[in-house]
Amino acid sequence: MDINIIPGSRIVEVSRLAFATPGVDFLCFGESDQTSPPATREAAVAALDAGLTRYPDVRGLPALRSAIADYLTDLHARPVAEERIQVTASGMAAVSIALAAVVRAGQRVVLHSPSWPNIGNAVRVRGAEVAELALTAERDGSFRLDLNRLDAMLDGARAFILNSPNNPTGWTATRDELRAIRDIARRRDVWLISDEVYSRLIYDGAPAAPSLLDIAAPDEKVIVCNSFSKAWVMTGWRLGWLVLPQGARDAVTEIVEVTHSGVAPFIQEAGIAALHDAETVRRFLAHCATGRKLAGEALDGLNGIRYAAPPGAFYAFLGVEGLTDSLDLAKKLVTNHRVAVAPGVAFGAAGEGFLRVCFAQSADLLERAMQRLRNGIRAEMAAGV
Repeated sequence: MDINIIPGSRIVEVSRLAFATPGVDFLCFGESDQTSPPATREAAVAALDAGLTRYPDVRGLPALRSAIADYLTDLHARPVAEERIQVTASGMAAVSIALAAVVRAGQRVVLHSPSWPNIGNAVRVRGAEVAELALTAERDGSFRLDLNRLDAMLDGARAFILNSPNNPTGWTATRDELRAIRDIARRRDVWLISDEVYSRLIYDGAPAAPSLLDIAAPDEKVIVCNSFSKAWVMTGWRLGWLVLPQGARDAVTEIVEVTHSGVAPFIQEAGIAALHDAETVRRFLAHCATGRKLAGEALDGLNGIRYAAPPGAFYAFLGVEGLTDSLDLAKKLVTNHRVAVAPGVAFGAAGEGFLRVCFAQSADLLERAMQRLRNGIRAEMAAGV
């Protein structure tokens, strides 16, 4: 068949085994076990009852675009104008549309790795080349981005895709690092596409992670992608947005038109409600902070494990000493120990030797699942991973 083939998801491979195995605790998906807040559900139901089911403005409902612009202006150091906001059907759609806007077949796109596999595959679908820059894994379990290597790799590239806070490692760029990245991109004349879906899930007390929106001027070659999925516990709603360079929205709206033709207005009404529900974000961050603490306690003192509590996102990304086949270990953890985690290799070659655990779960589930994981890693390492 003459169909474009991209690599299959190793996370899905593990999850299918887990779904077929009774009594498995799921920590493999990038999703909490919490439900969406009442305000969003009620807003969607009210919009449906009011008959808001017709074709929307492809740019997004004016009220939602304005609410996103106001939200970002309050959150970041520079104001964001409504004219730069484009609503999309999910954060992944935002990334895909950004790539469609600026990347052409045969061009080279750099992304740091480990990275969410959909990002690289979206580049491949465009017919572009993916160049992975491995984050440096430190001995204490943390990660960093080598800016000198980034500078060299961006020579001749079309775009750099940044994800901070990062899925799966939790690595989070400082504002100084973001300035350096922006300066390199300017000098190399490279587009910056920044995936900031975890921006509110940061554990240093700041209201949000440092963002390119704090430092980049409105007319720079910077596109910021975001989503309601994570911080507002709305994974199934498929609602996201883009912040575009000044003057670029009309052209990008035409790409949205031929990609998914806008987002259902009743879902957008739920997004408006979410942006006015600051308590949900605070409550969910506290929920994730508890999970982060429980995960750290379970992993503490486990021989052969390299792990540092992440500064952002909601994942524990743990290195396993001597591990060369993380997919095989993840499958054994499902079959033999009834816990599903994501294999590090799912996030690129730089992820091999690691496992990703989503700790955005209720305490009872997480405590049981982490005990299973702890026991499972011990048993499988003793058997020779």
